[in-house]
Amino acid sequence: MEITLADIIGTSGVAIIVLVYFLLQIDKIDPKSLNYSLTNAIGSLIILYSLFHTWNLASVIIEIFWISISLFGVYKYYKRRSSLPLDQK
Repeated sequence: MEITLADIIGTSGVAIIVLVYFLLQIDKIDPKSLNYSLTNAIGSLIILYSLFHTWNLASVIIEIFWISISLFGVYKYYKRRSSLPLDQK
């Protein structure tokens, strides 16, 4: 099996998601933070890139859901932030 650039890129996306999940488990990142949601979305987008080079429908579907849920987390972050008083933003 030949390792391609797309494989390396996809593997880096996996590393990002696994690292962020580990940080969540050891209480080093807040699951309601913007950083958490954006990092998950970026990791999934990177994986999705690799899947367009080595197609796998089931994996594409899960990554699309992962991105969608992460972007929903970004939306919720900004919605919560907009409801805070100015001195707490």
